[in-house]
Amino acid sequence: MAGHDSGPHPEFTGFQKYFNTYTLTGRRNYVLATYASVAMIILYFKLRPKKEKQAVTEK
Repeated sequence: MAGHDSGPHPEFTGFQKYFNTYTLTGRRNYVLATYASVAMIILYFKLRPKKEKQAVTEK
């Protein structure tokens, strides 16, 4: 990491404006998106309906 004076910054547009590795804001957005993705996966597996096991009856 070169620090704050890492040369001229190109003008980003679209997706690259919010997710880039040149600015602290862009790096922060990557981290927040990663945390949100992991949290959504955990919530999905915790909140999905459980499969009921059928009772085995002996005849």
